[in-house]
Amino acid sequence: MSKGLILLAEDDRGIRTVVSHALTREGYDIKSTDQAAQLWRWVEEGLGDLIVTDVNLPDGNGLELIPQIAAKRPQLRIIAMSAQNTLLTAVKASKRGAFEYLPKPFDIADLLSHVKTALASPPTFEPGTDEANPPAEDEDLPLIGRSPAMQEIYRVLSRLVVTDLTVLISGESGTGKELVARALHDFSKRRNGPFVALNMGAIPKDLIESELFGHEKGAFTGAVARYLGKFEQAQKGTLFLDEIGDMPPEAQTRLLRVLQEQHITRVGGREAIRADVRVIAATHRDLRQLVKQGLFREDLFYRLNVVPLRLPPLRERVEDIPLLITHFASKMQDEGLPPKRYSGDALALLKQQPWPGNVRELENLVRRMAVLHPQDQIEADQVRVELEAERRIARREDGEDDQEGLSAAIARNLKGYFDHHAGGLPSPGLYNRVLPELERPLIEQTLKATNGNQFKAAEVLGLNRNTLRKKIKDLGIEVNRGNS
Repeated sequence: MSKGLILLAEDDRGIRTVVSHALTREGYDIKSTDQAAQLWRWVEEGLGDLIVTDVNLPDGNGLELIPQIAAKRPQLRIIAMSAQNTLLTAVKASKRGAFEYLPKPFDIADLLSHVKTALASPPTFEPGTDEANPPAEDEDLPLIGRSPAMQEIYRVLSRLVVTDLTVLISGESGTGKELVARALHDFSKRRNGPFVALNMGAIPKDLIESELFGHEKGAFTGAVARYLGKFEQAQKGTLFLDEIGDMPPEAQTRLLRVLQEQHITRVGGREAIRADVRVIAATHRDLRQLVKQGLFREDLFYRLNVVPLRLPPLRERVEDIPLLITHFASKMQDEGLPPKRYSGDALALLKQQPWPGNVRELENLVRRMAVLHPQDQIEADQVRVELEAERRIARREDGEDDQEGLSAAIARNLKGYFDHHAGGLPSPGLYNRVLPELERPLIEQTLKATNGNQFKAAEVLGLNRNTLRKKIKDLGIEVNRGNS
């Protein structure tokens, strides 16, 4: 017995054959075509329980056909496929009524799973709800990448833009959390309203409530006039609360109340003001851990975490690096900076990097290469030099260069001993001969850091004070006795 009739529209004969065979093996009947016109005729005839269609067909666009199908037969679900793996394609498919969007290439098992789900699920989309305000065709896409990790982000975003749900974006610094928040706003029904961002970590804690909810004149010292907070500034739009984990407890309580009641009250005021605002929060911290530590309200966490969205670090999507570089080069060209090509070896080297600063770090590197290197093509050696210079600065800032310097000193000393005994090994007791040379600068620097206080120096070094005194004497180290 057939599980249902599936109408398949796909212009690539190979894909059409593979998908047809896979669906047939699962017990479905198939009608396949490479023409949008033939698909529409089947729809008009009342055929089919599900449509699987490519976006680009030789005689038409599958996305443009979706609203017509939905208007003609609203119970007929549609799965759209596309090799144009961008956020804009995913959003259009969702807004125009597709039940699911699958970027090519896709896994057959994934398609079969979506087919089964689509046939078992009632339609939840009313066609045309947001077509009065569609995204522009040539709109500059805020998110770049075609990796599987980014495709999953696009699929989730395409569902979220047709809702007003609260979203909590998590991810390392530099992964593009604000870009995602802006995309959620720009492709939503609120796109004509304001997008207002507030970084919790950049506002003094005693001013956060005023910044969020506003204040009345005279509410506190310095409040010389009424101030409209970010919630009022974002009316009918989106409020993006970045680094939400840095919010102080008092403000957390008030934010929870606003999310529950959808009203705000200015500091020092009594009037309840309706908050017609979509809230999107972001953090690079583990909010669950902060909840366990008592630093973040658990009830607020669940109010914000309605839809969690984790952004992948760059090291999990290195196949997007060439696309990102092309995007940055286009931006820089608009700014008057010369475009650069990257050799295959240079791109391979970039894909091997850990990228602790993520996409932001990559963009900074691409900008430096454009400014500092006159050649049209960037080679691997040039990239290696820039990366090492950047890492060296980072190590110096983190204090790691001290460790490297110590290692180098040990190597130099050992080389000296072995050079002195060329032709054979040095005499036994090398450890005891080298150790004083390493101990002396260690103890001297510790005494310097403690202003000559031997008691504190001994504590820092983890030595008994008498042991430290003996080493100071044996090594002939001078100490400022006034502080000892």
